[in-house]
Amino acid sequence: MILDLLFPNRCIHCNRIISPELLVCNVCFDHIHFTHYDFSGNNPVREKCKLLFPVENTYALMQFEEQGLSRKIIHELKYRSREKAGKTLAEWTAERLDFRDKTPDLMVSVPLHPKKLKERGYNQLHLFTETLSILYGIPYHHELIKRNHYSKAQALKDREHRLSTANAFSLTQAVTGKHILLIDDVFTTGNTVSSIAWELLNAGNNKVSVLVMAMDL
Repeated sequence: MILDLLFPNRCIHCNRIISPELLVCNVCFDHIHFTHYDFSGNNPVREKCKLLFPVENTYALMQFEEQGLSRKIIHELKYRSREKAGKTLAEWTAERLDFRDKTPDLMVSVPLHPKKLKERGYNQLHLFTETLSILYGIPYHHELIKRNHYSKAQALKDREHRLSTANAFSLTQAVTGKHILLIDDVFTTGNTVSSIAWELLNAGNNKVSVLVMAMDL
């Protein structure tokens, strides 16, 4: 309580003091550009994924804008130790995403290399995935996918490095006959999710859908 008084939680956009569990104030919340995509319908994520691998369904919670609030939220989560922002993003997702009759069997998030995990202290997707697991009743598996190579932060890579994802991931165990929801933070080129998707698709009779926190158009 003393820490809350000395260092109150503030809106990451306007700096207004807000409740400890919030990321933004009610005024700034209205400036977040949610996508309102249909999980089983056509949307920009689906169109891009279809060019890279056979995808089932896709969803993006927000539009990722360089000067927008979504970028600030993602950066708070990834680079400023706001791991709990993942729970908030999952709750926002559950309020908007209806799987209908396309509910996946398993959720898998893009892994960090062990060295990167040690540097950051947490995987920014884990709490997001775990919260969705509770809200939707879908199991998750954090160890199913392994990242084979250490790399610098995605935001610091040039386009050539972003496109180079050959042999970047591998499966740690067999998985077959599952509809797997692959989860990432920001969808840019789609090469990361594509690399993992092909590992899952080639492993057996699996189907892959994609869920991202934000879509970078």
